[in-house]
Amino acid sequence: MTTSLEMDAASLFLFLHRAALSPIIGFALIAFAVLFFFPGGLSWALSKPHGRSSIPGPPGVAVSAFSGPSAHRELLTLSRSFKATDLMAFSVGFTRFVVSSHPNTAKEILYSSAFADRPVKESAYELLFHRAMGFAPFGDYWRNLRRISSAYLFSPRRIASLGEQRRAIGNKMVSDVRALMKNHGEAEMRRVLHFASLNNVMMSVFGKSYDDLGDGEASELEWLVKEGYALLGAFNWSDHFPFLRWLDLQGVRRRCRRLVKRVNVFVGRLIEQHRDKKTNGKEMDDAGDFVDVLLGLEAEEKLADADMVAVLWEMIFRGTDTVAILLEWALARMVLHPDIQSKARQEIDSVVGSRPVSDADVGSLPYLQFIIKESLRMHPPGPLLSWARLATRDVHVGSHLVPAGTTAMVNMWAIAHDESLWPDPHEFRPERFAEEDVSVLGSDLRLAPFGAGRRVCPGKAMGLASAHLWLALLLQNFDFFPAPRGVDLSECLKMSLEMQKPLTCMAGLWVRLMLMLAALSMLAKPSYRMLISAGNGLMVKLITSASDDSPLEIPVGGLMSQYSFSESLSSLKGGCSDVWNGNPKQH
Repeated sequence: MTTSLEMDAASLFLFLHRAALSPIIGFALIAFAVLFFFPGGLSWALSKPHGRSSIPGPPGVAVSAFSGPSAHRELLTLSRSFKATDLMAFSVGFTRFVVSSHPNTAKEILYSSAFADRPVKESAYELLFHRAMGFAPFGDYWRNLRRISSAYLFSPRRIASLGEQRRAIGNKMVSDVRALMKNHGEAEMRRVLHFASLNNVMMSVFGKSYDDLGDGEASELEWLVKEGYALLGAFNWSDHFPFLRWLDLQGVRRRCRRLVKRVNVFVGRLIEQHRDKKTNGKEMDDAGDFVDVLLGLEAEEKLADADMVAVLWEMIFRGTDTVAILLEWALARMVLHPDIQSKARQEIDSVVGSRPVSDADVGSLPYLQFIIKESLRMHPPGPLLSWARLATRDVHVGSHLVPAGTTAMVNMWAIAHDESLWPDPHEFRPERFAEEDVSVLGSDLRLAPFGAGRRVCPGKAMGLASAHLWLALLLQNFDFFPAPRGVDLSECLKMSLEMQKPLTCMAGLWVRLMLMLAALSMLAKPSYRMLISAGNGLMVKLITSASDDSPLEIPVGGLMSQYSFSESLSSLKGGCSDVWNGNPKQH
């Protein structure tokens, strides 16, 4: 039986034990609070003393703001709340960040040699990108890759030589939309645009294309790209909490390694096919592809096979999403802004006439180019310029000292929606670029969707050439109208800024054709008036002013069900509005 003396001794021991621990616990809690609530958060509090600059920013660990589907908006909100749009500091785990939401500090970051490197995430390293142009450290190897791509893949001469290829892919896109409309009465544009973009990259890089994504090799390639996007765009806790890295809690490392095995087989097989076809001493001409270039490099420039796989894999990966995402946003805006769509089509019709539009026409289509620019401003594919920069040494940005090892980002979405820089920034208005010409190629940091400085996107000119031509071909061939479910502009930031819900719309010249037919009938019977209804399908009715008993009805099936023309007669292009008024002279 326990004596009272023993109980008193035990109680005394516990008391002394707690008493001894209390100061330690208290000190630890105070220290943690100081670190956690330090401006910029935990990682800034732990940085070396001279790195603790006066950069304002939220305390704590800004995981929720950085890892969500609207990180660009969340970071802008934080920047404004801390009055730190010029430069804001924040922490994600033990990773130190700064973000600029102003063109002046953005220019300092993007053009500084101190930010010439990129931070390499675990997924980027595992997916071989540290040996490709996107993530390779600045130096001789990176310069060699940049020189090769600039000279042989992205040069003006090379881009011009691929004009017919782009037009053929654009025509295939038009055929695919027609087939979708015929079979389903509506077209999901994301899949069409993604397939066209993928084919364009495959033709430019490997000299091959696919008829549809159902092909075995095309289906494999689509999966490789989709899985790569998912892995590179995912928030990985191990990137910011190093002690979690060996656990691989999210399975990122395991999935990356499984993917890379398949990439090595896929890309390696294509390289071997080129080797088998290659004849000694044959030089590349305009009909060649980028694999031919890499295989024909001289000894001092020649890449190892492993590096060649990494470079070619990155070309496929980076070249596929940007144009497709940009065009999906642009078409969504065309559906929502029929007056702008009509104006663009009138421009195409007046410049091109009845023949198919080509690359040579784009220079004479300024309004079309304004639409692409405005789409890039409103919906930049990389709102945080996708892949950030890494400070390789201590450097001043504005009046602030940014210590080496800090990840720097530019919030291009915030800059492009700044009311002090852009009148009515949330309004889609392509005409703003007629009032002031703003380059999107990196010289004007008010709108630099492709980045700027040493790490500017090398394929920007090729991407714009594709976007301009394909949008022109689509607008030349189709009127775009909303599907019954409408258009949802909700965003989702993964690796790029995508539409959360894929764009599904209705497309066809049959709308104009039916109205033109109605107009011709009105010529014969000037007393007719025209009604348009959309019950179970678009119905054009010509009705005499004397009687509604026997109207001439022109049905257009169920393709336009539930679309209300009564609310948007302006959606009919200028010529069609004339038809409505009974004046078919322009037709």
